[in-house]
Amino acid sequence: MHAASRDALAKCREKLQGTLGAKSDGGATGAKLGGELFQVAEVLEGDRALRVAVADSSAPASTRQDLARSVFGWKIDDSTLDVLLDAVGHTWSNPRDLRDSLVDLSRLSLLASAAAQGQLPAVEDELFRLGRIIAGNPELEQALADRQAPTKAKRALLGELVYGKVLAVTEALASQVIARPENRPADDLDALSQMAAELQGTAVADVTSANELSSEQVESLKARLGKIYGRSMTVHMNIDPKIMGGLVIRVATR
Repeated sequence: MHAASRDALAKCREKLQGTLGAKSDGGATGAKLGGELFQVAEVLEGDRALRVAVADSSAPASTRQDLARSVFGWKIDDSTLDVLLDAVGHTWSNPRDLRDSLVDLSRLSLLASAAAQGQLPAVEDELFRLGRIIAGNPELEQALADRQAPTKAKRALLGELVYGKVLAVTEALASQVIARPENRPADDLDALSQMAAELQGTAVADVTSANELSSEQVESLKARLGKIYGRSMTVHMNIDPKIMGGLVIRVATR
């Protein structure tokens, strides 16, 4: 992402934080914003002419905003429209960056909804666990990553895997990943898990051991890694009997 788009996204995030901060509805606004912003991004993904028009820096911002309002204003909540019009009013390096940034804002909104409900740590862990389940089943991962497969069919497959087992925010975020994968689904889910950790001010350590560690050992490991990296740590454990001994530790950095 070039400088203009980076600056625009930073301003959009500030706007989003202000919108969410003004609400005290237990995360309802964040959940609605998250779902509707992703729907807008999907429309822009499928309509190149519209995507180019709403991001055309040669046109006045008011013209771009009027276009966005005419297309989406009757379909989305006023809070969502406010965030969208703010985004469209900024200068973007290219139309794709606007679309991608709406996805970023959607995910931040959903995670903010989880935070408002005290669910952010659980969502972070569920996203990580779901990524490991998918990564451990190549046939499933291939089916979910297939860009030619109908989104409805992939979401139905995901639903069979997670229904009743994860929080609503986790399912919504996973559904976004399946609808529009950027990398491997497991990698995209890991990235979302890391985003959730960062919102909590923690770093993520992916730890693989031949045997399960006790809760005391995990806490000790978190403390040691926290001292090394100077941040609170979240430890995600994987068991792999194939490693002969010790631990394999990967700390995510962005």
